[in-house]
Amino acid sequence: MKLKIATALAAVTLAGTAVAQDAGDAAAGEDLFKKRCRSCHSVVDDAGEVIVKGGRTGPNLYGVIGRPAGAVEDFRYKDSIHEAKEKGLVWDEETFESYVQDPSAFLQDYLGDSGARSGMTFKLKEGAADVYAYLVSLAPAN
Repeated sequence: MKLKIATALAAVTLAGTAVAQDAGDAAAGEDLFKKRCRSCHSVVDDAGEVIVKGGRTGPNLYGVIGRPAGAVEDFRYKDSIHEAKEKGLVWDEETFESYVQDPSAFLQDYLGDSGARSGMTFKLKEGAADVYAYLVSLAPAN
């Protein structure tokens, strides 16, 4: 019995450690965002305070996590993003990280349409979990 309890505790401890290791690093994500993402994206809160001054090629990423795809008003999204929104795409950890690694491939898979295209041509091959963690850290308070 003691062996079963010890084994169960060890499994839970190791599982928690694995999850913590997979979690992104918000500080590393901030650095990566400033190096790779802000050329196209800004982060401006609902009050208009600029958190990260960036380009206008991509939508404002303030509050992107938990938001439906294509939800920034007055931003011109490609048709595939609008289709994904209609299909129910919401940016969570899995969808965000998959999308930024290869946006068009993600949309093609999500929509089941080999012709789907994203306006985002950049592929963030490494550090997607870190950028995700950074954007989560900027999320509006509920």
